[in-house]
Amino acid sequence: MPELLAFRGIRYRTDDLDDLTAPPYDVIDASQRAALAARSPHNAVHLILPVGADPYARAAADLARWQADGVLAADATPRLYGYEMEFVDDSGARRRTRGVVGALRLPSAAGNEDILPHERTLPKAKSDRLALLRATRANLDPIWALTPSHGFGQHLEGLPVLSRTTDDEGVVHTLTSIEDADRIAGISTAIAHEPLVLADGHHRFETAINYRNEREENGVVAPGDQAIMCLVAELADEQLWVQPIHRVLDGVTDPKQLRHALEQQFDVTPAGPNDVDSVRALEARVNSTLGVGYADADGLWYVTPKDAPLARARADMAAELADVGAAWFDVLAEPELNAVEVSYRDDAQTVAAMVRGGQADAAVLLRPVSIEQIRAAARAQVRMPQKTTFFAPK
Repeated sequence: MPELLAFRGIRYRTDDLDDLTAPPYDVIDASQRAALAARSPHNAVHLILPVGADPYARAAADLARWQADGVLAADATPRLYGYEMEFVDDSGARRRTRGVVGALRLPSAAGNEDILPHERTLPKAKSDRLALLRATRANLDPIWALTPSHGFGQHLEGLPVLSRTTDDEGVVHTLTSIEDADRIAGISTAIAHEPLVLADGHHRFETAINYRNEREENGVVAPGDQAIMCLVAELADEQLWVQPIHRVLDGVTDPKQLRHALEQQFDVTPAGPNDVDSVRALEARVNSTLGVGYADADGLWYVTPKDAPLARARADMAAELADVGAAWFDVLAEPELNAVEVSYRDDAQTVAAMVRGGQADAAVLLRPVSIEQIRAAARAQVRMPQKTTFFAPK
């Protein structure tokens, strides 16, 4: 059963966090990293995305120095931490996601012991995070897991606030302290009743398991190696805002030729010029239909799979993935994209602007998966393609 434990968190010792916090490492591009680093020599980006000749050693040195200087310090006693994000979604609705941060005991292997991944992972990302974990011996940001346990939020009412900050997207982040033993026991019991579904942090989760195993094999494992810092939220529509992750294509010799090649498996129809309004319209169309969007130097296109190829693709995949756009598109488009460099971004307007400005050759716009699709895939122990879900905000 999932086991969430109290721990002594290491925190900034100032109430002014606006210049110190950063989004997760995998959504920060080079220009944003530079901007974050320039805000403060103690911005978290220096730890989670270190640079230099030996970036991982530099992150370890920074972490040690910040603690020695009192910039960071561990709390006096073990505890859980409440975490809340208040934000406005794309429809203009005010929303709130809240959960609890604790030390999640690691299973024997990914996919075992009621902690269920729902996405495949990329080897490069895991090797990077492993090198950082080896150097710092610290979880610098939490993974995110979801519990189907109803009423989980009742344990998070009336908690003392430790810190609050507003990020560049206008999201208000609030951290609270949970020290009462009865409340900690209630939270741990609620989480233990149901399997957890990994929402975000698949690479860090598998990396932590590999690191624990490595330490055990070398006979130097310590108690902290047996767990990973994790935010647990309720697996409920009102708590979660899931966005798609789009594909950015580079190394395409002839984007127009690629588009024509896709017509072997897809119907490709014009969707207007690559401008803000047309991208918004295409995104809305993709979100409500079976197709995907495509952008290249000639504009925007609406792409739908032909019946026969789609049927063949679905026949070879798990039923839980049949309506997941990233799954069937990857299968049908793989012959044309196997020599193309693919990267991932969550914002359709940014992706389209990259193509428009020549920073990318082409892009594919996908629709978000639903909470029910995530739940079904996890319970069936079926992995979606890597970078399929983006839980917002970060």
